[in-house]
Amino acid sequence: MGSILGILFHTIGGVASGSFYMPFKKVKGWAWESYWIVGGFFSWLILPPIMAYLTVPGFWDIIQNTAFNIKLITFSLGFLWGIGGLTYGLGIRYLGMSLGNSIVLGFCAAFGALVPPIYYTFNPIEGRTSFLDMLASSGGQLVLAGVFVCLLGIFVSGKAGVLKEKDLSKEEKTDSVKEFNLVKGLIIAIISGILSSFFNFGIEAGKPMAETAVLQGFNPLFQNNVTYVVLLWGGLSLNFIWCMYLNYKNKTFKNYTDKSSPITKNIVFSAIAGSIWYLQFFFYGMGESKLGNGASSWILHMAAIILTANLWGMFLKEWKGVSKKTFKTFLLGISLILLSIVLVGIGNSL
Repeated sequence: MGSILGILFHTIGGVASGSFYMPFKKVKGWAWESYWIVGGFFSWLILPPIMAYLTVPGFWDIIQNTAFNIKLITFSLGFLWGIGGLTYGLGIRYLGMSLGNSIVLGFCAAFGALVPPIYYTFNPIEGRTSFLDMLASSGGQLVLAGVFVCLLGIFVSGKAGVLKEKDLSKEEKTDSVKEFNLVKGLIIAIISGILSSFFNFGIEAGKPMAETAVLQGFNPLFQNNVTYVVLLWGGLSLNFIWCMYLNYKNKTFKNYTDKSSPITKNIVFSAIAGSIWYLQFFFYGMGESKLGNGASSWILHMAAIILTANLWGMFLKEWKGVSKKTFKTFLLGISLILLSIVLVGIGNSL
């Protein structure tokens, strides 16, 4: 039952993450950096302590009493993850919902799923699954097979993107994704995918805070909400610095006061986007409490995001005008990613 609930929570979190960018498309007259940081305030600054207070009322005392080095490492990993989150938005901007999410989150899935077990192989910690542990069990081997299939699905999705680039004329690319740029998008997506996996490392680094919450009698389902406060504030720091720089460089500070744009509506849609994005962390924490923060949790979450984003991409007609071969390649990539979910789910149950 725990595994089923874990898969359900990760699926809900994945749907939230795969959908969060949609409200941003309703923002009018603002530069990317303006609506991105407004949404970020809600997802990284405002909601984390609110949800932590509602689920783990003693969260602030736990954070204060945690060793400084644990908080510093967690915050620092959040800062690095913030680079991934920042470039994630740019990846979608240049590649679209379908292709951008598939490549970014595919790399994120692989690194986030495999690096922690490899780390615990060389630095064993009781209760943590090492890479050798995975290799020694049939369930672990199946999870690793799922990771490989997921990577294969990402490669095929990338191939579909290359074919799409060849299929569409300049006008058609503009119609499907306004700023479509395969080369720039791929470079950004790879960087984003690798650095986004640092979120998973941050959860591991902040585990003592989550474990303290459980020891103090709080519901284990919400234990990670304590860690998120420190981790997400790290992510906010980097994004705030960069967006303020872009506001200055592009002279877009005026967005926040320019009455020729729908300011209130833009803030509302940015807030909705940010809030939806936070929900992915909230439900990931719940799923992780049921499945553990190993390869299975991470890749289930990433695969659910990729699937959701691609469904949105189809809804937005991002693949309109491509050849049958290109669309079939795209569907094959998504099918492989779905298969990876099944393999990881079965492997975890074993």
